[in-house]
Amino acid sequence: MEKNIAKRIDHTLLKPDTKKEQIEQLCREAIKYGFYSVCIHPAWVEEAARLLMNSEVKVCTVIGFPLGATTTASKAFETMDAIKRGTNEVDMVIHIGKLKDGDYAAVEQDIQAVVAAAKGKALVKVIIETSLLTENEKVAACELSVKAGADYVKTSTGFSGGGATAADIRLMRKIVGPDIGVKASGGIGGRAEAAAMIAAGASRIGASSGIAIVTGEAGAAQGKY
Repeated sequence: MEKNIAKRIDHTLLKPDTKKEQIEQLCREAIKYGFYSVCIHPAWVEEAARLLMNSEVKVCTVIGFPLGATTTASKAFETMDAIKRGTNEVDMVIHIGKLKDGDYAAVEQDIQAVVAAAKGKALVKVIIETSLLTENEKVAACELSVKAGADYVKTSTGFSGGGATAADIRLMRKIVGPDIGVKASGGIGGRAEAAAMIAAGASRIGASSGIAIVTGEAGAAQGKY
């Protein structure tokens, strides 16, 4: 395990019943352990940005989450609104159904709209939801993300019955090459899983178990992600 793994972790809390006190706790933990960011729903961005103002911890939020089936215009607006409220990164969900239909132009345009809305203001990660895709669809999703100008590809929302696997990370890294980030998320519960993802090519880890990852202590999680 690398020494500074905390700097790869997006400390995540995306449960629908999240309360303000839990966001406050998440931000305190992120500062204490030196995580790269907190990953939260858009409604909590302003609060997190305020709490993290004097720290190095970034604010990450989700767009079109968790299904990806909102309109492209909605995703672009959601991105601009989140940036206005203080986010530094956005993790958008692709339109999975259109990818499966082979409507690659629509998928690329969807990603491009978010990239354009965020350009120069926030980093864009594209959630491809690997558990719902065939290998050929995973390849296509990664290729479209790169073509559309995304900064990262990301495995999962954590809400579709499957999470990150080392095999998917290896495939995604192979397709996007060395200059695009790969984020592993969903079901990463501890140090061994995180180490496997990094060894496979992940440059960022999304997890609610960030404390367990850096300390090796079981059960240190805000909730499943």
